[in-house]
Amino acid sequence: MNSLLQHATVVLVHGAWADGSSWQNVILPLRREGLEVMCAQIPLTSLTDDIAALQRVVGRTTGPIALAGHAYGGAVIAAANDDRVKSLVYVAALAPDEDETVADVFYRAAPHPDAPHLAPDDHGFIWMPQEGFSRAVAHKASADQANILSAVQRSIALKCIQEKAPAPAWRTKPSWFLLAEEDRMISPETQRYMADRMGANIRSHQVDHSPMLTAPGVVVDVILDAARQTLR
Repeated sequence: MNSLLQHATVVLVHGAWADGSSWQNVILPLRREGLEVMCAQIPLTSLTDDIAALQRVVGRTTGPIALAGHAYGGAVIAAANDDRVKSLVYVAALAPDEDETVADVFYRAAPHPDAPHLAPDDHGFIWMPQEGFSRAVAHKASADQANILSAVQRSIALKCIQEKAPAPAWRTKPSWFLLAEEDRMISPETQRYMADRMGANIRSHQVDHSPMLTAPGVVVDVILDAARQTLR
């Protein structure tokens, strides 16, 4: 156990069509290093709602904090305005700048041929087609894992991707970016653009869009790097 990290916390923020259990393979390895770990269960009803949900979880912590966000969760962690947040970790994540929307960056590049067609339902929520999980969201997962992801998915409101983002914390806080070279949801080109723009510490790996499920050791290593350098 790393005693330097015993009074620090990592808050994990999931992406669309998911919940905190998407981090299940990452939580215990981080705890074994002495970190407190919490998952922010964001409602996926609007960017504003999701930011508020994260802030409530941050309010439950003590000591220094690192925030890690996957995919859409990157837009949420960027709104962190607590002085105790010392670093941000983006895992194949979206990082809109001030007054940009999630859609602006998500659709910046042409979609991968296996990317699913997404459209809101009559209630303004977007669901992932079942085959989208096995072909794009987690194409390196087993068939059983992909079927479970599809069965437990949570829809994301159109408001989440259409609201303009506030001034991002990555302008003032050190950031790490796990660039997923084999991502079929968020173009690796777009990830590189966002990571370069924020001046992030980039870690590029041959992983799919959901490495916390399919390559958790890579994700743990990036989060620990950020924690060891900033949570002192």
